Amino acid sequence: MNDHVTAPTAPDTKDPGFRHELFPYQGETAFLDGTVSFVKDAVAGGEAVLVAVDAAKQEILRQELAGTDAAKSVTYLDAAALSCRPGRLISAWAGHITDRAAKGQPVRGISESQWTGRTPGERAELQYHEWLLNRAFAATPAWWLLCPYDTTTVEADVLQSARSNHPLLRDAQSGPNTDHQDGPYPFPGLGAPCDPYQELVFHAGDLARVRDKVTACAGAHHLEPDRLLDLLAAVTEAAANSIRHGGGTGTLRTWTEQGELVCEVRDTGHLQDPLAGHVRPRHDQIGGRGLWLIHQLCDLVQIRTTQDGTTVRMITALS
Repeated sequence: MNDHVTAPTAPDTKDPGFRHELFPYQGETAFLDGTVSFVKDAVAGGEAVLVAVDAAKQEILRQELAGTDAAKSVTYLDAAALSCRPGRLISAWAGHITDRAAKGQPVRGISESQWTGRTPGERAELQYHEWLLNRAFAATPAWWLLCPYDTTTVEADVLQSARSNHPLLRDAQSGPNTDHQDGPYPFPGLGAPCDPYQELVFHAGDLARVRDKVTACAGAHHLEPDRLLDLLAAVTEAAANSIRHGGGTGTLRTWTEQGELVCEVRDTGHLQDPLAGHVRPRHDQIGGRGLWLIHQLCDLVQIRTTQDGTTVRMITALS
Protein backbone atom coordinates (compact mmCIF):
# COMPACT_ATOMS: atom_id res chain seq x y z
CA MET A 1 0.00 0.00 0.00
CA ASN A 2 1.48 3.34 -0.96
CA ASP A 3 -1.22 6.01 -0.56
CA HIS A 4 0.26 9.27 0.65
CA VAL A 5 -1.51 12.49 1.55
CA THR A 6 -0.52 15.81 3.07
CA ALA A 7 -2.13 17.26 6.18
CA PRO A 8 -3.81 20.66 5.76
CA THR A 9 -1.58 23.63 6.45
CA ALA A 10 -1.97 27.39 6.62
CA PRO A 11 0.41 30.35 6.57
CA ASP A 12 2.77 30.60 9.53
CA THR A 13 1.58 32.73 12.43
CA LYS A 14 2.89 33.61 15.87
CA ASP A 15 0.41 31.24 17.44
CA PRO A 16 1.67 28.11 19.21
CA GLY A 17 0.18 25.69 16.70
CA PHE A 18 -2.10 22.77 17.45
CA ARG A 19 -3.02 22.33 21.11
CA HIS A 20 -4.76 19.06 21.93
CA GLU A 21 -6.07 19.10 25.48
CA LEU A 22 -7.74 16.41 27.58
CA PHE A 23 -10.48 17.62 29.93
CA PRO A 24 -11.54 14.90 32.40
CA TYR A 25 -14.60 15.97 34.38
CA GLN A 26 -17.31 14.56 36.63
CA GLY A 27 -20.88 15.60 35.92
CA GLU A 28 -22.70 18.53 34.36
CA THR A 29 -21.44 21.28 36.66
CA ALA A 30 -17.81 20.40 36.10
CA PHE A 31 -18.42 20.17 32.35
CA LEU A 32 -19.81 23.71 32.31
CA ASP A 33 -17.04 25.06 34.54
CA GLY A 34 -14.41 23.92 32.06
CA THR A 35 -16.12 24.57 28.75
CA VAL A 36 -17.82 27.92 29.40
CA SER A 37 -14.58 29.58 30.48
CA PHE A 38 -12.85 28.05 27.45
CA VAL A 39 -15.48 29.51 25.10
CA LYS A 40 -15.55 32.95 26.73
CA ASP A 41 -11.75 33.25 26.64
CA ALA A 42 -11.78 32.32 22.97
CA VAL A 43 -14.44 34.86 22.03
CA ALA A 44 -12.71 37.59 24.03
CA GLY A 45 -9.56 36.90 22.02
CA GLY A 46 -11.30 37.06 18.65
CA GLU A 47 -11.10 33.32 18.05
CA ALA A 48 -13.68 31.22 16.22
CA VAL A 49 -15.36 28.58 18.38
CA LEU A 50 -16.63 25.19 17.16
CA VAL A 51 -18.49 22.87 19.54
CA ALA A 52 -19.20 19.20 18.82
CA VAL A 53 -21.05 17.66 21.76
CA ASP A 54 -24.33 15.76 22.06
CA ALA A 55 -27.70 17.51 21.98
CA ALA A 56 -28.09 17.57 25.76
CA LYS A 57 -24.67 19.17 26.25
CA GLN A 58 -25.39 21.67 23.48
CA GLU A 59 -28.56 22.73 25.26
CA ILE A 60 -26.94 23.36 28.64
CA LEU A 61 -24.09 25.26 26.97
CA ARG A 62 -26.56 27.45 25.08
CA GLN A 63 -28.43 28.17 28.31
CA GLU A 64 -25.24 28.99 30.19
CA LEU A 65 -23.97 31.32 27.45
CA ALA A 66 -27.34 33.03 26.85
CA GLY A 67 -27.07 36.81 27.10
CA THR A 68 -23.27 36.87 26.80
CA ASP A 69 -21.07 38.05 23.94
CA ALA A 70 -20.18 34.42 23.32
CA ALA A 71 -23.77 33.29 22.68
CA LYS A 72 -23.76 34.27 18.99
CA SER A 73 -20.12 33.43 18.38
CA VAL A 74 -20.27 29.66 18.78
CA THR A 75 -20.84 27.30 15.85
CA TYR A 76 -22.42 24.05 17.00
CA LEU A 77 -21.61 20.93 15.00
CA ASP A 78 -23.45 17.63 14.83
CA ALA A 79 -21.31 15.50 17.15
CA ALA A 80 -22.95 12.25 16.07
CA ALA A 81 -22.28 12.94 12.40
CA LEU A 82 -18.74 14.11 13.12
CA SER A 83 -17.62 11.02 15.01
CA CYS A 84 -19.92 8.29 13.68
CA ARG A 85 -17.26 7.26 11.14
CA PRO A 86 -13.86 7.57 12.85
CA GLY A 87 -11.94 7.39 9.58
CA ARG A 88 -13.60 10.60 8.40
CA LEU A 89 -13.02 12.55 11.62
CA ILE A 90 -9.79 14.32 10.67
CA SER A 91 -11.01 15.49 7.28
CA ALA A 92 -14.25 16.72 8.86
CA TRP A 93 -12.38 18.87 11.37
CA ALA A 94 -10.02 20.08 8.64
CA GLY A 95 -12.99 21.19 6.58
CA HIS A 96 -14.22 23.34 9.45
CA ILE A 97 -10.92 24.98 10.41
CA THR A 98 -8.75 25.26 7.30
CA ASP A 99 -10.47 28.32 5.79
CA ARG A 100 -10.44 30.14 9.12
CA ALA A 101 -6.79 29.28 9.77
CA ALA A 102 -5.81 30.40 6.27
CA LYS A 103 -7.34 33.81 7.02
CA GLY A 104 -5.30 34.05 10.21
CA GLN A 105 -8.21 33.55 12.60
CA PRO A 106 -7.36 31.28 15.53
CA VAL A 107 -9.85 28.49 16.16
CA ARG A 108 -10.88 26.71 19.34
CA GLY A 109 -12.92 23.54 19.34
CA ILE A 110 -14.67 21.38 21.90
CA SER A 111 -15.16 17.76 20.89
CA GLU A 112 -16.70 15.06 23.07
CA SER A 113 -16.86 11.71 21.30
CA GLN A 114 -19.85 9.46 21.86
CA TRP A 115 -18.69 6.17 23.40
CA THR A 116 -22.01 4.57 24.31
CA GLY A 117 -23.14 1.83 21.94
CA ARG A 118 -19.87 1.64 20.05
CA THR A 119 -18.61 -1.61 18.61
CA PRO A 120 -15.14 -2.74 19.72
CA GLY A 121 -13.80 -1.76 16.30
CA GLU A 122 -15.29 1.73 16.49
CA ARG A 123 -13.88 2.24 19.99
CA ALA A 124 -10.42 1.17 18.84
CA GLU A 125 -10.48 3.55 15.87
CA LEU A 126 -11.76 6.51 17.92
CA GLN A 127 -8.95 5.97 20.40
CA TYR A 128 -6.44 5.78 17.55
CA HIS A 129 -7.74 9.02 16.07
CA GLU A 130 -7.03 10.92 19.27
CA TRP A 131 -3.37 10.01 18.67
CA LEU A 132 -3.60 10.67 14.93
CA LEU A 133 -4.99 14.18 15.43
CA ASN A 134 -1.61 15.23 16.83
CA ARG A 135 0.04 14.26 13.55
CA ALA A 136 -2.66 15.52 11.22
CA PHE A 137 -2.71 19.06 12.58
CA ALA A 138 0.91 19.45 13.67
CA ALA A 139 1.52 22.08 10.97
CA THR A 140 -1.81 23.88 11.41
CA PRO A 141 -1.42 27.12 13.40
CA ALA A 142 -3.79 28.51 16.01
CA TRP A 143 -5.96 25.41 16.53
CA TRP A 144 -6.85 24.47 20.12
CA LEU A 145 -9.03 21.39 20.65
CA LEU A 146 -10.49 20.61 24.07
CA CYS A 147 -11.68 17.01 24.50
CA PRO A 148 -14.02 16.46 27.48
CA TYR A 149 -14.25 12.95 28.98
CA ASP A 150 -16.84 12.27 31.70
CA THR A 151 -14.95 10.05 34.14
CA THR A 152 -18.22 8.87 35.69
CA THR A 153 -19.36 7.20 32.46
CA VAL A 154 -16.31 6.58 30.26
CA GLU A 155 -14.69 3.19 30.78
CA ALA A 156 -11.24 3.01 32.35
CA ASP A 157 -9.42 1.76 29.24
CA VAL A 158 -10.87 4.59 27.14
CA LEU A 159 -9.78 7.18 29.70
CA GLN A 160 -6.30 5.68 29.96
CA SER A 161 -5.94 5.81 26.18
CA ALA A 162 -7.07 9.44 26.21
CA ARG A 163 -4.43 10.29 28.81
CA SER A 164 -1.78 8.75 26.57
CA ASN A 165 -2.90 10.59 23.43
CA HIS A 166 -3.35 14.19 24.61
CA PRO A 167 -0.23 16.35 25.06
CA LEU A 168 -2.12 18.79 27.32
CA LEU A 169 -4.32 18.29 30.36
CA ARG A 170 -6.97 20.64 31.75
CA ASP A 171 -7.35 19.89 35.43
CA ALA A 172 -7.03 22.63 38.02
CA GLN A 173 -5.33 24.54 35.20
CA SER A 174 -4.14 23.92 31.68
CA GLY A 175 -0.68 22.45 31.27
CA PRO A 176 1.47 19.59 29.97
CA ASN A 177 0.09 16.08 30.40
CA THR A 178 2.73 13.90 32.04
CA ASP A 179 0.91 10.74 30.89
CA HIS A 180 1.20 11.67 27.21
CA GLN A 181 3.07 9.13 25.07
CA ASP A 182 4.68 10.53 21.93
CA GLY A 183 5.90 7.29 20.37
CA PRO A 184 4.39 4.96 17.78
CA TYR A 185 0.77 4.09 18.40
CA PRO A 186 0.32 0.78 20.29
CA PHE A 187 -2.22 -0.78 17.95
CA PRO A 188 -4.39 -3.54 19.40
CA GLY A 189 -4.38 -6.59 17.17
CA LEU A 190 -7.30 -7.16 14.85
CA GLY A 191 -9.52 -10.02 15.95
CA ALA A 192 -9.48 -13.23 13.96
CA PRO A 193 -12.18 -13.70 11.29
CA CYS A 194 -15.38 -15.30 12.51
CA ASP A 195 -16.06 -18.81 11.28
CA PRO A 196 -17.18 -19.56 8.71
CA TYR A 197 -15.20 -17.18 6.54
CA GLN A 198 -14.29 -17.39 2.87
CA GLU A 199 -10.84 -16.75 1.43
CA LEU A 200 -9.58 -15.89 -2.04
CA VAL A 201 -5.94 -15.42 -3.06
CA PHE A 202 -5.80 -13.01 -6.00
CA HIS A 203 -3.20 -11.77 -8.48
CA ALA A 204 -3.04 -9.29 -11.34
CA GLY A 205 -6.04 -9.82 -13.61
CA ASP A 206 -8.21 -11.21 -10.80
CA LEU A 207 -10.18 -8.10 -9.81
CA ALA A 208 -13.34 -9.50 -11.44
CA ARG A 209 -13.01 -12.61 -9.25
CA VAL A 210 -12.61 -10.38 -6.20
CA ARG A 211 -15.81 -8.51 -7.05
CA ASP A 212 -17.68 -11.76 -7.71
CA LYS A 213 -16.67 -13.11 -4.30
CA VAL A 214 -17.83 -9.95 -2.51
CA THR A 215 -21.08 -9.88 -4.49
CA ALA A 216 -21.85 -13.49 -3.59
CA CYS A 217 -21.20 -12.92 0.10
CA ALA A 218 -23.22 -9.70 0.16
CA GLY A 219 -26.11 -11.33 -1.70
CA ALA A 220 -26.24 -14.21 0.76
CA HIS A 221 -26.74 -11.70 3.57
CA HIS A 222 -29.13 -9.36 1.70
CA LEU A 223 -26.93 -6.26 1.61
CA GLU A 224 -28.76 -3.29 0.05
CA PRO A 225 -27.83 -2.80 -3.64
CA ASP A 226 -26.48 0.73 -3.20
CA ARG A 227 -24.36 -0.36 -0.24
CA LEU A 228 -23.04 -3.24 -2.34
CA LEU A 229 -21.89 -0.83 -5.04
CA ASP A 230 -19.98 1.20 -2.44
CA LEU A 231 -18.43 -1.91 -0.95
CA LEU A 232 -17.41 -3.27 -4.36
CA ALA A 233 -15.65 0.00 -5.17
CA ALA A 234 -13.83 -0.03 -1.83
CA VAL A 235 -12.70 -3.66 -2.00
CA THR A 236 -11.64 -3.28 -5.64
CA GLU A 237 -9.49 -0.29 -4.67
CA ALA A 238 -7.90 -2.20 -1.79
CA ALA A 239 -7.21 -5.22 -3.97
CA ALA A 240 -5.76 -3.05 -6.75
CA ASN A 241 -3.45 -1.42 -4.18
CA SER A 242 -2.29 -4.88 -3.10
CA ILE A 243 -1.48 -5.84 -6.68
CA ARG A 244 0.25 -2.53 -7.35
CA HIS A 245 2.13 -2.01 -4.07
CA GLY A 246 1.88 -5.27 -2.15
CA GLY A 247 3.95 -7.66 -4.19
CA GLY A 248 1.51 -8.33 -7.01
CA THR A 249 -0.83 -10.48 -4.94
CA GLY A 250 -3.12 -10.38 -1.94
CA THR A 251 -5.71 -12.31 0.05
CA LEU A 252 -9.39 -11.45 0.38
CA ARG A 253 -11.38 -12.73 3.34
CA THR A 254 -15.11 -12.20 3.84
CA TRP A 255 -17.38 -12.99 6.78
CA THR A 256 -20.24 -11.60 8.85
CA GLU A 257 -20.08 -10.59 12.48
CA GLN A 258 -22.69 -8.97 14.75
CA GLY A 259 -24.82 -7.65 11.89
CA GLU A 260 -21.89 -6.46 9.81
CA LEU A 261 -20.32 -7.66 6.57
CA VAL A 262 -16.52 -7.68 6.83
CA CYS A 263 -14.17 -7.71 3.83
CA GLU A 264 -10.47 -7.90 4.58
CA VAL A 265 -7.59 -7.49 2.12
CA ARG A 266 -4.09 -8.54 3.17
CA ASP A 267 -0.76 -8.23 1.36
CA THR A 268 2.97 -8.06 2.07
CA GLY A 269 3.31 -4.31 1.41
CA HIS A 270 3.95 -1.73 4.11
CA LEU A 271 2.06 1.53 4.61
CA GLN A 272 4.50 4.23 5.72
CA ASP A 273 2.19 7.22 6.25
CA PRO A 274 -0.29 6.88 9.15
CA LEU A 275 -2.33 9.75 7.71
CA ALA A 276 -2.93 8.01 4.39
CA GLY A 277 -6.66 7.97 3.73
CA HIS A 278 -7.54 10.28 6.62
CA VAL A 279 -6.88 13.65 4.97
CA ARG A 280 -8.79 14.86 1.92
CA PRO A 281 -6.50 14.72 -1.14
CA ARG A 282 -5.65 18.01 -2.83
CA HIS A 283 -7.45 18.61 -6.12
CA ASP A 284 -4.11 18.68 -7.96
CA GLN A 285 -2.70 15.63 -6.20
CA ILE A 286 -1.51 12.76 -8.37
CA GLY A 287 -2.41 9.42 -6.80
CA GLY A 288 -2.92 8.78 -3.12
CA ARG A 289 -6.72 8.72 -3.26
CA GLY A 290 -7.37 5.02 -2.78
CA LEU A 291 -7.50 4.78 1.00
CA TRP A 292 -9.40 8.07 1.17
CA LEU A 293 -12.04 6.60 -1.12
CA ILE A 294 -12.25 3.44 0.97
CA HIS A 295 -12.93 5.47 4.12
CA GLN A 296 -15.75 7.34 2.35
CA LEU A 297 -17.43 4.16 1.12
CA CYS A 298 -17.39 1.96 4.24
CA ASP A 299 -18.91 2.33 7.69
CA LEU A 300 -15.62 1.47 9.38
CA VAL A 301 -12.11 0.89 8.07
CA GLN A 302 -9.26 -0.58 10.11
CA ILE A 303 -5.74 -0.52 8.69
CA ARG A 304 -2.81 -2.28 10.31
CA THR A 305 0.78 -2.55 9.08
CA THR A 306 3.14 -5.06 10.72
CA GLN A 307 6.41 -6.71 9.76
CA ASP A 308 4.39 -9.23 7.76
CA GLY A 309 2.49 -6.69 5.66
CA THR A 310 -0.67 -4.59 5.60
CA THR A 311 -4.28 -5.47 6.38
CA VAL A 312 -7.22 -3.31 5.31
CA ARG A 313 -10.45 -4.37 7.01
CA MET A 314 -13.62 -2.84 5.53
CA ILE A 315 -16.86 -3.10 7.49
CA THR A 316 -20.39 -2.39 6.26
CA ALA A 317 -23.54 -2.65 8.36
CA LEU A 318 -26.10 -5.10 6.97
CA SER A 319 -29.06 -3.01 8.14
